[in-house]
Amino acid sequence: MPPIAPDSLLSLEAYARERPAYRSRVIAHKKLRTLHVGEHLTLIFEDETTIRYQVQEMLRIERIFEQDGIRGELEAYNPLIPDGGNLKATMMVEYEDAEERRVRLAQLGGIQDLVWIQVEGCARVGGIADEDLAREEDGKTAAVHFLRFELDAAMRAALKSGAGLAAGVDHPNYSARVAVAPEMRRSLAGDLA
Repeated sequence: MPPIAPDSLLSLEAYARERPAYRSRVIAHKKLRTLHVGEHLTLIFEDETTIRYQVQEMLRIERIFEQDGIRGELEAYNPLIPDGGNLKATMMVEYEDAEERRVRLAQLGGIQDLVWIQVEGCARVGGIADEDLAREEDGKTAAVHFLRFELDAAMRAALKSGAGLAAGVDHPNYSARVAVAPEMRRSLAGDLA
């Protein structure tokens, strides 16, 4: 997928007019790309649609309309768009209660390096975490990480041909595995060249 170009974005005024309908479409799209891996870990597989929405929202919230500011947002978010050879995801470790979250994040150090996906009949692919900056300090993990899963040509072909897909995490304090539903698998296969 090509990166988002500045001139393809809606102006703040145009986005304000279109936002309700646009937001509804993106929420429906994100449902097809949101995977719960156990009770407390969620992967949102990003693509051009999800990242474009995030950029438009950031421009709206921050009232950014100058070209330098727009370019800065795109430099931050464009790397989260898959490039045809990979899948990219935002990983969230979710505990509602703040105290429980604090305790669990301290127990889950390194979890971001133990998340994997597996195309049926192929080896597991571990996620490459947080290429932009480290999100773990003193063994305590952050609640949000960014992952990239590199798939070889055989894996991409199998996924595009309908092979099953699973995801999981193998941390000593959090282990889960889940099969990806067919409609999500089809959506993710669309990210691949």
